[in-house]
Amino acid sequence: MSAAHVGTLLREWRSARRLSQLDLALDAGLSSRHLSCVETGKSQPSRELLTRLADVLEMPLRERNALFVAAGYAPKYPETALATPELAQIRRAVEFILEQQEPYPAFVLNRRWDVLMANRAAARVNRFVLGGRDSPHQNLLRPFFDPDDLRAAVVNWEEVAGDILRHLHSAVAAAPDAESRALLDEVLAYPGVPARWRTRELGAAPLPLLTVRFRRDAQELGFFSTFTTFGTSRDVTIDELHIECCFPVDEATADLCRRLAREDVEAPMAPRSASAGRDHAVPA
Repeated sequence: MSAAHVGTLLREWRSARRLSQLDLALDAGLSSRHLSCVETGKSQPSRELLTRLADVLEMPLRERNALFVAAGYAPKYPETALATPELAQIRRAVEFILEQQEPYPAFVLNRRWDVLMANRAAARVNRFVLGGRDSPHQNLLRPFFDPDDLRAAVVNWEEVAGDILRHLHSAVAAAPDAESRALLDEVLAYPGVPARWRTRELGAAPLPLLTVRFRRDAQELGFFSTFTTFGTSRDVTIDELHIECCFPVDEATADLCRRLAREDVEAPMAPRSASAGRDHAVPA
């Protein structure tokens, strides 16, 4: 990598954060001339300077590592697989949250919305909504755009899908992340997605609280979600984890979840993990 590439990354992130060179320089404690030289590749930044700039730009740990590598330095933050002994305590905490969420669905997701783990309730509700089959996707967003998956069962699909896309558009605009951009392009390519959703609505914001409603035959059920993340992480894997817990919006949904749990007692399932195979995507 070259100093010019480091400068390109910094300009992209500065633009994403809507900061001028002067704003970023002042906040990072250096002159705007020095920052200009870094961005144009005329000056090689130190690791300490890159750390200060990354702090001001609020860059995720993965992107900070990319910045260090681009400047010719070793990555600063480790990326440890969730299944390794080093993250055993984190994994136990995650499994506890998943189990406590029963009989309602809960998922462990990475930054690409891939399902790394899910509790038994997630699988039960998914199979109920899909008439006994599992989702073919290992991602929480794709089922809501695939006509052969959950999309057909979502009563308020335009509201849900539109809100998902507003989140994705905002994520892409806030951080130059190629994977988020690729996921956005992929879901936009599904049939029946309105053309107006391909452009970010600058005045629009995600809904304060989204309720997802499903229907199977005469039964309708609805969920809203909360998200849990780990604070002050120093590992890329932990930094990117978030846990989605789904809660029933009405007593009919709660009763259905409890009934599905009772029916599942004779054949319990362990929480799903990345090494356990296919995920089960349900409410977002």
